[in-house]
Amino acid sequence: MTDTLRVGFVTCSDRAYNGEYEDQGGPALVEWFENALTSPWTYQDRLVPDERDTIAATIRELTDDEECHLVLTTGGTGPAPRDVTPEATRDVADKILPGFGERMRQISLQYVPTAILSRQIGATRGRSLIINLPGKPKAIAETLDELFVVVPATIELLEGPRVETDPEVVEAFHPH
Repeated sequence: MTDTLRVGFVTCSDRAYNGEYEDQGGPALVEWFENALTSPWTYQDRLVPDERDTIAATIRELTDDEECHLVLTTGGTGPAPRDVTPEATRDVADKILPGFGERMRQISLQYVPTAILSRQIGATRGRSLIINLPGKPKAIAETLDELFVVVPATIELLEGPRVETDPEVVEAFHPH
């Protein structure tokens, strides 16, 4: 077992994928992790269109082939017809962890009333944790600042590495 956390970042966006605008979700995740983690980590990022099968295949690749301990998606969690990230996640999930979605909506409701429209979920596939995050950089940071407290413990329960954080950003909970 390695002590380096392997993370997959998946931006789900038709417009970013088609080059209509620059992906902001992936870079926001990298920046947050660079500031928050003090233990070793590596990442792979993917930019995919809002296609259920493509998102599911990308999550499977990152969990099964690349053996990422953590896969974070951004975008595609709203009520619009092309928002299919939670469905794609469910397609590949072994277990749904409802508390992640509940907590993310609680966090986001502090900032915007439209958070009630979010369909974000958390799930596992094998020994990987998958979390659907919002797509906007500000919302990604707001969510991770509060949600990430439980992510290291979850990764450890899935037999992944111990993840240490900078308590100035987020203090990881490690049960005894």
